[in-house]
Amino acid sequence: MVDSEQISRSKAIQQQTGRTFHFATRLLPRRVRYPTYILYAFFRVADEVVDAAETAPPPQQRAELQRLAAEALGEREPTSPVLAAFAETADTYAIDPADIRVFIDAMAADITTDEYATLEQLRAYMDGSAAAVGRMMTAIMGPELPAAALPHATALGEAFQLTNFLRDVREDVLERDRVYLPAETLVHAGTTPDAVRSLEWSPAFAAAIEQLLATTEELYREGVAGIRYLPSDCQFGVLLAAILYAEHHRLIRAADHDVLAQTPQLGTLRKLRLYLAARIRWALRPDPETVFAQVSAVQATEPAPDEPMGGFARWRPRRVWRWVETKTGWE
Repeated sequence: MVDSEQISRSKAIQQQTGRTFHFATRLLPRRVRYPTYILYAFFRVADEVVDAAETAPPPQQRAELQRLAAEALGEREPTSPVLAAFAETADTYAIDPADIRVFIDAMAADITTDEYATLEQLRAYMDGSAAAVGRMMTAIMGPELPAAALPHATALGEAFQLTNFLRDVREDVLERDRVYLPAETLVHAGTTPDAVRSLEWSPAFAAAIEQLLATTEELYREGVAGIRYLPSDCQFGVLLAAILYAEHHRLIRAADHDVLAQTPQLGTLRKLRLYLAARIRWALRPDPETVFAQVSAVQATEPAPDEPMGGFARWRPRRVWRWVETKTGWE
């Protein structure tokens, strides 16, 4: 049985390395929150194997990933508390072994692959690095209609990953010598992966980033549309995660798409502001698509439905709304 020490260790890993995801995870019910910490800790352990390129040669990295896979799948005795907790969690929630394997395969791809020719190739990689994560999370939440929820979970996982790639262009170049922006998209806009590696902004680079933002936002809409299939006590936490990740798009556009000079970061006050705006709207109309369209940086394809009581923007109890504007800056 997973013990409190394993949960605490996994939670600490998430707090240190995934602050935005951790912020939203705290809103999930305990039955989902604790296994989520364990999943994230396993993902980080695998990621660290790949990022150890300076200290371990590729064959050693691949061997280490295969060891992690065998332990995660229960094929051999776990050698660490994180792997022991993950193996038990995977068994308890009947996580599909194929998703574990495809995740490890994606990590292995990072050892030798430093760029992708097309968006289709990148999405094939993300099926393991991101979509599989969404499917594992869905297994833990336990929706009544998993077949209906899973395609949307896949889309939302890809959206989160693409946002990370767009946010972390500078970091990926400097720390990993990787360019996750598809070469085809860059060339079509008038630039190249080599130009990205030079970290020199251009209008062509901005155009490529904007095209990928639009692609990512379609995935957000598709993913958020499936939140309604999740258990009711999980819906707001997943919705807030989508709102927070998508907020990076607002920062990227505000910086004229220049993610080469610095990495956009969400501050705590901005996260709290978004949380409060989403929570109030959720109280008025607990519909994921409506709240996402009203609060997130992703533009709705159609106007969001009117809210109860004539719409939140018009229904403003004076004292409450004045406090919201003062404390959060939300207008």
